[in-house]
Amino acid sequence: MVSKLTKYEITRLISARAQQISCGAPALVKVKKDSTAYSIAKEEFDTKTMPLAVIRNINNSKVVITVN
Repeated sequence: MVSKLTKYEITRLISARAQQISCGAPALVKVKKDSTAYSIAKEEFDTKTMPLAVIRNINNSKVVITVN
């Protein structure tokens, strides 16, 4: 079972979450005054609180890999 995210998947997850945060989605970590949407998304990824997942098609079956 492959459960490690690639660097491209990590970049995509952080970018998608930063976009959500910049559009008004609530942050799931404590936000500092000078934080950017990207830094908040990166911190969510590092603390494993990001609510996103990657779906891979492996051998005609779908495998869901969560950040948690």
